[in-house]
Amino acid sequence: MRAWLARGSWTGLVHGGVQVGTSAVEVHSPGAASSVRYIALGLLVVIGLLWAALDAWRGLEDRGMVWFFAGLVAGPLAGLVGVVGRSWVDRTGLEALGPALTGGAAFTALLVMATAVVGLAVGGALPQPREVGSGEQRADGPHRGTTPAGRS
Repeated sequence: MRAWLARGSWTGLVHGGVQVGTSAVEVHSPGAASSVRYIALGLLVVIGLLWAALDAWRGLEDRGMVWFFAGLVAGPLAGLVGVVGRSWVDRTGLEALGPALTGGAAFTALLVMATAVVGLAVGGALPQPREVGSGEQRADGPHRGTTPAGRS
């Protein structure tokens, strides 16, 4: 599976699930709805930042384009999942699908892409992991099962 499809699908499902969850809180506890909305938005931002930072730290190839396409996938998917899920929670009807696939999808795509840009910058600034290569030894000694050169 392509990297952008996996990232876009998972972030879209998470964003749609968060929409459904915040709608459920609004229905059952209207007083707590405003604080839950901000907490949910913060959760989405943290997920995007961490995942993109991990991609940059690991050195994912074409990571900028991966996250661009992931945002394009996540937007409409989150809108669709959000409308379908909210139809069971607060009886949202089919008329909400149009705005969810236009304005809501654009917001989700922008949120995914913006957090990814920041995450890629942070992850790129972190020191890269060292790989144990041909002439290097690990700090805890040589690898098990190998003998030094020249010994039998």
